[in-house]
Amino acid sequence: MELRQLRHFVALAETGSITQAASREQIVQSGLSNSIHALERSVGSLLYVRGTRPIRLTDAGQALLGPARQILAAADDARARVRDTSAALTGSLRVGVMQSAEYLVPLASTLAGFAREHPGVDLHLAQSSAVSMVEQVEDGRLHCAVVPAMPERPTALRMIDLAGEALTLVCPRDHPLATRPEIALRDLAGEWFVEVRPGWSARGHNDAAFTAQGLRRRIRCEVNEWLLMVELIAAGLGIGFVPAGLDYPAMAGLVRRDVSDHRPRRDLQLALPRGEELTATARAFAEHLMTAVSRP
Repeated sequence: MELRQLRHFVALAETGSITQAASREQIVQSGLSNSIHALERSVGSLLYVRGTRPIRLTDAGQALLGPARQILAAADDARARVRDTSAALTGSLRVGVMQSAEYLVPLASTLAGFAREHPGVDLHLAQSSAVSMVEQVEDGRLHCAVVPAMPERPTALRMIDLAGEALTLVCPRDHPLATRPEIALRDLAGEWFVEVRPGWSARGHNDAAFTAQGLRRRIRCEVNEWLLMVELIAAGLGIGFVPAGLDYPAMAGLVRRDVSDHRPRRDLQLALPRGEELTATARAFAEHLMTAVSRP
């Protein structure tokens, strides 16, 4: 007894016609007749009375009709459950997240929404330098990462643009640069700087700009977060380049200045593996994040 045979039998019982049943099942009439004959051989009894119009089921056919419908419904339910299981995302998603990305990219709300839609996924977040996170995506320790664009570092990863902003020079209000009408990079050569650590893309842009002009700069301290950097600059330990969109309380005591020949940016990207190394979970998260970023 096969599901196909039961489906053909139910179609015959419900339409009362070989012709209509064959049309419903999208097979030729002889194929449907042969299928039902095989079912009759399987159960050892005739299932319908030949020559009646509409076709009338025998007692055996009436006895089989209910269970046949139940079997077909159970089979449909089983297929649906398998499809649902196959479509459901499970396992883990390891995401690298750069600090201070939240005001440019709605990471918290995106992760929360993704978790609600895919409760079977365990989320793991990691924070490190951009270079380190890209390396971790490359070797599989992270499934994806939100990082600043690093055009100077070639990678085989897929880099998707998310958002961007300029970096601006900041200094205390009582600093001589605060009232200077115009500032060029050479004017900063003798200043003390507060900088992010090597490996951050912003640090790389700044180092490259000074090196290109043959300028040496003095770095008093290196930090691993923008908030601490702003607070140290506000305390008078130096000057520095910070994202233009930062709105920490300590920024109230600082002056933002443009540098005529150095306009660094930070552009955020989502780093993803290519090909088979891209998991279904990471692909779904990327689509979720891109949808969130594209909303007005």
